[in-house]
Amino acid sequence: MTRSNPTIGRSRRRLVLEAPVLTPDQAGGASESFVMVAAIWAEVRWLSGDERWSAGRTEQAARYEITIRWRSGVNAGMRLTGPGVAFGILSAGDPIGNRSRLVCLCEVVSP
Repeated sequence: MTRSNPTIGRSRRRLVLEAPVLTPDQAGGASESFVMVAAIWAEVRWLSGDERWSAGRTEQAARYEITIRWRSGVNAGMRLTGPGVAFGILSAGDPIGNRSRLVCLCEVVSP
């Protein structure tokens, strides 16, 4: 089995692609929120998990490979969300170069 030509049947997870939006606040800073870009079907594949220290406590981090149909404009900083989970996109690329699919390396972090 080759991963270079995925079938449409593997895209079984319904996710929402979201982009970050900065909103200025009264203190001269900005707060980040996310807006929906599109509802998409995706193939989600777990890659690895680890534990790390952050702000004096342990966090569980899991990395996933999420494959979607080709879309322009998807980049690091965006996220894919589903029921009870948000996958932060670390990178996105077209491994074959034919614009048929987009593979996103994502991470879920939970305290």
